[in-house]
Amino acid sequence: MQIVSPVSRTDYRLEDCGDGEKLERFGPYLTIRPEPNATWARSEPLEKWIQRAHLYYQAGKGQGVPGREDSGTWKKLKNVPRVWNIQYKDLFTLQVGPTAYKHVGVFPEQACNWDFIYDKTEQVKKQLTKTGGNASDAVPWVLNLFAYTGAASLAAKAAGAEVVHLDAVRQVITWSRKNMELSGMTGIRWAVEDALTFVEREVRRGNKYHGIVLDPPTYGYGPKGERWKLEEGIHALLEGCSRILEKESAFLVLNLYTPGYTATKAGHLIKEFFPGKGKLTMGQPSLEDAYGKRLSLGAFARLEL
Repeated sequence: MQIVSPVSRTDYRLEDCGDGEKLERFGPYLTIRPEPNATWARSEPLEKWIQRAHLYYQAGKGQGVPGREDSGTWKKLKNVPRVWNIQYKDLFTLQVGPTAYKHVGVFPEQACNWDFIYDKTEQVKKQLTKTGGNASDAVPWVLNLFAYTGAASLAAKAAGAEVVHLDAVRQVITWSRKNMELSGMTGIRWAVEDALTFVEREVRRGNKYHGIVLDPPTYGYGPKGERWKLEEGIHALLEGCSRILEKESAFLVLNLYTPGYTATKAGHLIKEFFPGKGKLTMGQPSLEDAYGKRLSLGAFARLEL
């Protein structure tokens, strides 16, 4: 199993973490946010964090309660714009800013997967080009499910893919579109839809993809009230994905943040629906702070065909 940290994050840095919180720099602005995985002591005292930070998300009474984990409020410590932009390498631009929850519009630990998606998309495109045929046949198609604000979609698009970006929240799609425009890109296809419903329809239509990215939440609702619970829906979703992923020159990335779903379990899920196929890699995305403490966040499994 791999413990993977992003190689390049010039507009982001984990400054410090501990005592259930993390101090992060997004471009020129610093935030303090809850982090349950930071179970050790912080390296700098909280007072110094507060002196440095621009925004402090203070958890409410619902912290740790199922369905209310993100309850709390942002406290402005210094002047800071409502939103601002950060750059990822020379690939794309992301708009960030405090949301109604503790999130800011990006999960920096996922940069290791953005790199993987970019590299694999480029590789698939070269493989398709070698097979000949029409120029349109050499363009990989990538499906991003539970796509949030679209960093993975932008990574695939930057590498030359046709991208279908799906999320159940219309406001998030609007944010994703803004990120595409800030990055100087066009042509991403947007879908405000329930992920399982969409995949089942693609199966019936016979559509295929060279790349599929899944980042399913523990629970949630589709735009028409469709109920999603990971332990109940993940098997049907992966079964559908196994039927719409190309048999070769293809890849799949499964991200999981749900407690109890380890990298090993993510790998077992992939093996169940893609038995004996391709190269399987399992691991944990992580971030290293300025003091050398490593913060692991979630789990992933990657399949390469």
